[in-house]
Amino acid sequence: MQQIASLARPQSLAWDTEDVRPGEQFAYYREAICQAFMKLTPEPPAEPRFAARVEAIRMGQGAVNRVTFPEHIVRRSAADIASSDESCYYLNLELAGRCRLVQSGRDVSLSYGQVGICDSSRPLSLLHDRGPKFQVASFWVPAQALHDRLPPSFDVMPTRVSDDPVVGHLIAETAHALNSSALTAPEEENVRLFGVLLDLVALSLSRGSRARTAEVAGLVDATWLALRRAVHRRLREPGLTAAAVASSVRISERYVHKLFERAGTTFACYVMERRLEGVARDLRDPAMAGRAIGDMAFDWGFADLSHFARRFKQRFGCTPRDWRRGV
Repeated sequence: MQQIASLARPQSLAWDTEDVRPGEQFAYYREAICQAFMKLTPEPPAEPRFAARVEAIRMGQGAVNRVTFPEHIVRRSAADIASSDESCYYLNLELAGRCRLVQSGRDVSLSYGQVGICDSSRPLSLLHDRGPKFQVASFWVPAQALHDRLPPSFDVMPTRVSDDPVVGHLIAETAHALNSSALTAPEEENVRLFGVLLDLVALSLSRGSRARTAEVAGLVDATWLALRRAVHRRLREPGLTAAAVASSVRISERYVHKLFERAGTTFACYVMERRLEGVARDLRDPAMAGRAIGDMAFDWGFADLSHFARRFKQRFGCTPRDWRRGV
């Protein structure tokens, strides 16, 4: 299996079977990735051809392993556990296909967008049984990093933590955001967000801590992240309101305003700023040179062109037309 070193981020490595002969692809995947790198034992698939890619990105003491592969079964045996240097937890975000985590008598199914956790110190089966193509972002969580956030002697069992009615949606949002930013954000930012993710998972697992939910700093950070992502997804909607965004993030409208106030702005100012920045980018985009300025403004959610032009000049110090010309 060919190993691809990352030039931009030395803390990341990638492996790909693309340049390996089809009949040898699974053997390379098994030996170079699962055994040498991840300490897992995959079962041979029906076909010898096995197109797979694994990308490992370090996040402080933890990491995220992005894995793309065809349908197959992976097990972590007693021998795999004995040969591992340290224990960890696998926190898996399913991105394509379905995976079943089978461990300690539990069978936890993960479909797109769901997040589940399991323990590397116990025998485990991962059944990727509904594809044909599978993609997983598997966060490698040092056992001590999670134990430090849990009550003493807490037993972590296989669980779909994204189902949690209080913080499950925040766990999924944070896992998606962290996976998306892994190669572009500074490592210190990824480490901080990774800590937020672990705070949320620990909060979900230790249900006795629910009464302290509002006091957890990680929950506030994750809610703010989810709120901004919700705004960005709906930024082009005319008449977007704080109430609509609050409903999608499952928080109150009052809390939306409180989080923006905490960040030193308001909901209305944040939306206006992002929309103006969007139009400004489009005006400088050569691919949009033939589009009318008014159409661009409407695309970004502005309903009143005179109001748009006035706010644009206040923000950038010139008219949209002059901005497009580079004046």
